Amino acid sequence: MSTSPHFLSGRHIVVAGAGMAGLSFAVALRKLWPTDAPPPQLTIFERDVKQDSEGRVGYSLSLAGADDTGGLVALRDLGLLDEILSYAISGVDKNGAFKLWDADWSQILSVRLRPASGLPTAGIRIARKHLRQTLLKAVTDEIQWGKACVSATKLESGKMLVHVAASNGSQETAVECDLLVVADGASSKIRAALRPDDVLQYAGAVQIAGIAHFPEGIPAPLNDSWGQQVSGGHGVSCFYSPVDRHKVVWALSFREPTPRPAISAPASEEIARSLLDEVLARGHMLGQRFRTIVGSATDPKGVFCLPARDKKPFRHDTELGPVVFIGDSNHAVSPFAGYGASLALKDGRDLAEKLTTATSVADAVRKYDALSVPRAAKILKTSRSRIRWGHSTGLMFFLWRGFMKTMGYLLRFTGRS
Repeated sequence: MSTSPHFLSGRHIVVAGAGMAGLSFAVALRKLWPTDAPPPQLTIFERDVKQDSEGRVGYSLSLAGADDTGGLVALRDLGLLDEILSYAISGVDKNGAFKLWDADWSQILSVRLRPASGLPTAGIRIARKHLRQTLLKAVTDEIQWGKACVSATKLESGKMLVHVAASNGSQETAVECDLLVVADGASSKIRAALRPDDVLQYAGAVQIAGIAHFPEGIPAPLNDSWGQQVSGGHGVSCFYSPVDRHKVVWALSFREPTPRPAISAPASEEIARSLLDEVLARGHMLGQRFRTIVGSATDPKGVFCLPARDKKPFRHDTELGPVVFIGDSNHAVSPFAGYGASLALKDGRDLAEKLTTATSVADAVRKYDALSVPRAAKILKTSRSRIRWGHSTGLMFFLWRGFMKTMGYLLRFTGRS
């Protein structure tokens, strides 16, 4: 008995962006593709050149595994969980709980959630470079490095025409495809072309961040923990996380009514020193350990400033053509969410699964939206709440702090801290 061919068999899929979402999609599509159907052609374009992408030290990030929305669930489904866990900075044993500290570094809260069914941990911290390298090794399709997808248009045939520009300044080219998967990040050029009014929004807070170096090893309590230090009602907080055994990334944050310009590293010596001076002044109440991390152990060359921005998720409009936005290109979240990588990994994996089991692109996208939009909206709401309460002052702060302390007692009582 013959079976109908898959609607994507022999078709051309373009993936714009080789970040977490795009790579997750590429790995998942090959892993989940039905063995009895001819596969599609997959072309991945990445604006960075390969050497720059692989050479970045970067920072650490969270991967969640407390429920089925987490990035660890996606990595398990991709067959990459064991390798990822081998790179974990924290979270693979009894250490690695998220901590909330007061201005004097006394502990307010410690959280270690129960893992989702079948997972060994509810969350880890991992260096971004190790996650990216693991995904890149798992991709079997060629990545065209140094080529950015800058716009796309729907053709009369129903296909998409993708305009690609090389980073070396060579002439722009155009590529036809039957499906365009957009994974080119929060500042997506394709989203700007197809959805020009769908832009990032300022989330109301600014982060100044850097990396502290400890040649003799990271001091306690950051050698086995990561978390947030609040300023006792002064409207300032500082996030800390190990990157490896000798480096800690820190990010001091505070609310500002309007966004300031972003400053990337490496900044000029004058600007970097000015940022560090501002951090030390704003966090003057956070104690000697804070001053050591920021003032003595941080190389000014790595300091940067980031106004937090995010964007609500959207459901897809079939009138735009066969195009799907995943990860930050659809629903950007600020660093306060702590969930951006997990959302990206789940988006890529879930879209691939829906495409392999649906009857058409429209059917797959509708089912994908039903999963992606609600979970991203929930994370966005949570991150905005963290900004509001974590930088609160006066009575609001003390109410929030009291609630956090109560939560800490309950978690200790139930054995979850």
